[in-house]
Amino acid sequence: MEERGLRVLKNDTTFFSKFSSTLTKLLIPTRIGINGMMINIKRNSAIKYFEQYISADQSNDIAKKEQLKNRYEETYTLYLESIDKHIMDSIYKKVKNNTASTFEKDALANYYNVVHLKDTEYIEYKYRKQKFLLDLDYQSLIASNKERMLKKFEPIYIEKIDGIYKGILKNYSIKLADGLKAKRVNQTDLYKKIFETLEDYIKNILPIKLKIDDEGKYEKILNEYEEYEKFTVGKLDEKDFLEKNMILLGLSRVLFTHSLPLVAAEQCYNKLLRDTRNLISATKNAEKKESAYRMLLKLIEDYNVKLLSTKVFWDKPEERDNYKKFWEAYSKTNSSDEKEILSLKRELYNTSDEYEKYADIRKYYKNKLVELGAMRSLKNIPNKNMKGCYKKI
Repeated sequence: MEERGLRVLKNDTTFFSKFSSTLTKLLIPTRIGINGMMINIKRNSAIKYFEQYISADQSNDIAKKEQLKNRYEETYTLYLESIDKHIMDSIYKKVKNNTASTFEKDALANYYNVVHLKDTEYIEYKYRKQKFLLDLDYQSLIASNKERMLKKFEPIYIEKIDGIYKGILKNYSIKLADGLKAKRVNQTDLYKKIFETLEDYIKNILPIKLKIDDEGKYEKILNEYEEYEKFTVGKLDEKDFLEKNMILLGLSRVLFTHSLPLVAAEQCYNKLLRDTRNLISATKNAEKKESAYRMLLKLIEDYNVKLLSTKVFWDKPEERDNYKKFWEAYSKTNSSDEKEILSLKRELYNTSDEYEKYADIRKYYKNKLVELGAMRSLKNIPNKNMKGCYKKI
């Protein structure tokens, strides 16, 4: 009887377990429907107060603007919370019951990757979670072909997502500055995160901004954006990868002037210069070496024109004076050969403090200057301890 009772109990438990599982699967669509409806309501409310806030921003009624701004922020917070609830109530249960789509499985995995940051990187977690929730809803609108709602939603999406990316980059910039002083962070990882964030923005957000840009705000970066697009297809070698990052950094000087401040951008340019010098030194193929060298010249130009020409505060007065002389000469010449000579001389100056480290690339620069007629090669030098066998002309 005892054995029989155990068998009955076991069978009953299995039955109720199956029944419960089946019931949960049946209820999931209802829960999804409720959550989806709540998201729509909260989204519409956020859009409504956002539009009112933007309209009031044109008036002189400061009190009204402040009131609408607070209301807009409240409804935006409730909107994000409704998406968060949808993930926990619906997607989580669908994944658990093995009824989720690939998109939903990936969404939940990405969600937990973001949540994982909470204990160790709270500031980044705060921005990344907002970004994840906004992107999830935006992609769901695209997938559902709700063109009318998408058009109404895009202004608030762009306004919020812009602030999120700026916050993420500013956080990285502060860490980079702190790391340079105290070596508390892995700088290589930070550089990687900065470039990845820039690419993510330019790949996914900038096209939306270009689409809704009726005032032509971004016309001056269209050529650079088209150059970046060339690097989004096919397999990239190291030179292509560095060139793509150079373009991303150039675009950042327009899109993220304050969020990626000059100090951080300068460090990113210096990282690219170091990597490109190493690439030229390591490349044996003459054609590839020349291609990397031509890219270096463009990088030097970008660094000096887009960044250093706007630099106000210099740590060392002699560096400022040296750059001032370079810039005066560079801005006056239209000859490509003269600009190349000035760029190479600038590079020789910038690598002079690390002579041994950059011995190979410095020799390469001097050979280029000889070819350009700006330096003369001296042979049969009796003193082997001399640092070079070249003479300026």
